Amino acid sequence: MNDQEMSVVDHLSELRKRIIITMIFFFIFLTVGFMYTKEIYTFIVKDLPMKLTVLGPSDILWIYFIIASVFSIVCTIPFAALQLWLFVKPALAPNERRATLLYVPALFLLFAGGLCFGYFVILPFVLQFLVNIGKEMFQSMFTTEKYFEFVLNMTLPFAVLFELPVIAMFLTSIGLLNPIALQKVRKYAYFVLIVIAVSITPPDFVSDFSVAIPLLFIYEISISVSKFVYKRRLKREMEHPGESASYE
Repeated sequence: MNDQEMSVVDHLSELRKRIIITMIFFFIFLTVGFMYTKEIYTFIVKDLPMKLTVLGPSDILWIYFIIASVFSIVCTIPFAALQLWLFVKPALAPNERRATLLYVPALFLLFAGGLCFGYFVILPFVLQFLVNIGKEMFQSMFTTEKYFEFVLNMTLPFAVLFELPVIAMFLTSIGLLNPIALQKVRKYAYFVLIVIAVSITPPDFVSDFSVAIPLLFIYEISISVSKFVYKRRLKREMEHPGESASYE
């Protein structure tokens, strides 16, 4: 086996190790999530004017699993980010290692911020609108499964989208992305984000505007931070060309 094959095997072995460690943390937090499912459930439904219903025993197990899984994903994010950083660490220059390590807490904070934005800002908007347009025709009775699917649809997309600035910074710092590419696809990105905003909000201008503007703002932040990292990267490569070649 030649050196190149050994290098590929070593990289795959290291990647496997990082994935296994991440999965261990996931299952640890999944267990904790099952232990505190009742408390999390009580917090989520505390503002609902009615009690949720279940249609069968399997729905109860489904709710436990969903709540525990989301709790585990949120808690695992910083550990997963740390494992990713450890995986790419050997390919980074010493000063980049220190800078990119800051992405670990940033990923968690932005993911949590996206969840909070979806839950406290978007969810009440949409839920109130849907209940109001049907209260004259229907008696509202929400099943637990349908309600939690609705909550996830209103929160998880924002949690993922809020990660864009940090992802853009990280990919730019390791040479896989640059602000020029982000600017070239800006109009397409705007179109996709506006479609997302219109799709998940009530059909009125205020709601659409309230969701679309933060999403577009996040994309512009992603371009700005990518520019900042890219300029610093180019400057460092000009000053230390041998150093940049060692990790690209």
